[in-house]
Amino acid sequence: MSEPSRPLLTSRYGISESWKLANAEQAGAYQVARKALTTRQPAELKEEVKKANIRGRGGAGFPAGVKWGFLNPQEGERVYLVINADESEPGTFKDRSIMDLDPHRLIEGAIISCYAIGAPIAYIYVRGELAFSINRLEEAIAEARNAGYLGERPFGIDHPIEVYVHSGAGAYICGEETALLNSLEGRRGEPRLKPPFPAVKGVFGMPTIVNNVETIAAVPDIVEMGGDAWASLSRLPGDGGVRIYGISGHVKNPGLFEAPVGITMRELVYDYAGGMLGDRPLKAAIPGGSSTPVLDPRRKVDAPNADHPLHKWHGMSEIDVPMGVDTYRALGTMLGTCCAIVMDDTVNMVEACRNLMRFYKHESCGQCTPCREGTGWLVDVLDNLVRGRGKPEDVDLLVNIGNNMMGNTICAFADGTAMPLLGLVQKFEEEFIEAAKKGVPDGVRHDDSVRSMIEGAA
Repeated sequence: MSEPSRPLLTSRYGISESWKLANAEQAGAYQVARKALTTRQPAELKEEVKKANIRGRGGAGFPAGVKWGFLNPQEGERVYLVINADESEPGTFKDRSIMDLDPHRLIEGAIISCYAIGAPIAYIYVRGELAFSINRLEEAIAEARNAGYLGERPFGIDHPIEVYVHSGAGAYICGEETALLNSLEGRRGEPRLKPPFPAVKGVFGMPTIVNNVETIAAVPDIVEMGGDAWASLSRLPGDGGVRIYGISGHVKNPGLFEAPVGITMRELVYDYAGGMLGDRPLKAAIPGGSSTPVLDPRRKVDAPNADHPLHKWHGMSEIDVPMGVDTYRALGTMLGTCCAIVMDDTVNMVEACRNLMRFYKHESCGQCTPCREGTGWLVDVLDNLVRGRGKPEDVDLLVNIGNNMMGNTICAFADGTAMPLLGLVQKFEEEFIEAAKKGVPDGVRHDDSVRSMIEGAA
């Protein structure tokens, strides 16, 4: 596998006024789309995306090419492409960089994707708070339409393609694809029961592909290079290409870094982000947005069996396992959005946990009882622990509540709440037990506000 010699997704970030069509075109924008629409067949493009092994960049990690293959529109049905730009996951800020700095890359990816799956319309659903991103996209779409790249005959071919921006209203739950579709239709943003899945019955009851911003933005490079070549940029088989890694928290150089799939958390923290702030010890890293269970550098990988997917890393620190969808799943966490939140030894993990649970309590849509009641219950128990009103059995109660939330709701919100909670209690149990005895010192508590390093990174 060969690692990229130049940036791909972020290649135009550094040019002057990169969001303007003239400057983006000078750097190659829309060349791939023009060639794809005028010289290639949709089936060829779908096959290249499948070969690329691009795992969805929104958190779930489902292969985009496989998802596209689920489409089977019936007579009279219109296919839609919906791009999930509701970037609300705490600690995650990669998609907005694409929309802000290179919106034409996203639009070009949408054009190619629409042509490949037979969709005449793409909707970009953007988190409502991202007004700057929304304006950038609207301006870029207008430029592309005026240039003849969108409309009735994009690049002169008879395949109408339009791209529209839809602003959300600031609900985290609308990052879940079916809640997003409900919101897009003007309904309450609540997840739908599945099946049917969106590829069968999505927006307006029509077959719909829902992909993340970064996934669609990668399509021009996949088509230009070829799926096999793009996949080979990764260090991991079955998980192709490059990603935009985000990192925030106690590091010297927080930000975004493009790198191959499969770098390690140690590399991300110490090589890309310049190491820990003040050279303090790394205590914990939440690997891919707040819904992903925490990594503890003290813990060693336990995979003595040669058949275990992590056998190669047996005995190594958790932060030395390559960052991939399957490797992190085997480790007991998730890669998620691939935006890490890093904490040094000054952080009290009980307070960090309480802060996260406050966020989830606030953002639960309330449709399912285990989630609606469970998130509030978790906050109440953690409040007692932090303020010195807890009991030793409260630690077991947290685990019990979390376990009973998982797998008992319509969508994965409850699981995404319980998993980080259970990971924190499991790996930092001694701090929770200590809090049950003494509470949390005033100096690390956030009683007056839910804002903190973790939530403020969202």
